[in-house]
Amino acid sequence: MTHHPSDETLMQRLASGDQGALGEVYDRYAGLVNGLALRILRNTAEAEDVVQDVFVQVWREAERFDVGRGSPQGWICMMARSRAVDRLRRRTARREEHEPDSDRREARAVPFEPVLAVSMRTALDTLSDEQRQVLELAYFEGLTQSEIAARLAAPLGTVKTRMRSGLLRLREFLASDS
Repeated sequence: MTHHPSDETLMQRLASGDQGALGEVYDRYAGLVNGLALRILRNTAEAEDVVQDVFVQVWREAERFDVGRGSPQGWICMMARSRAVDRLRRRTARREEHEPDSDRREARAVPFEPVLAVSMRTALDTLSDEQRQVLELAYFEGLTQSEIAARLAAPLGTVKTRMRSGLLRLREFLASDS
């Protein structure tokens, strides 16, 4: 049986400059980062750029990772989401055309961590349609609460309440699932 170091151990090794640890972190999380970036950007080339950018950032900022603030997986996913949303906003600002439907289908078909995917899908299924909708618009499209309110023609306070209650419900579900 092969021993796999914990995420925290890998982050400590990365912080001390161990290049081998970067390869292990990449092997562990590149699929997840790519799947997340594809879901947000719906563009394979841009998602691959995000993967590269994220792991360069992981290498450069490993010493800044604080296990007390969250898991390495959460930290890496947060970086991936931020980079993907930034790219999406730049694309929107340049008013580029959306990719053909075939690229959208390809983006949705790319799998990521099966266990995490099942856990997240189950957690999302516990939410009301309204809660899930605002969270997906914020997370996957990078919309602000005001933009979500405008898109849904809903009061800003309602969007904030749905988002907060949805996040709390996800947190409770995921905490009880672990």
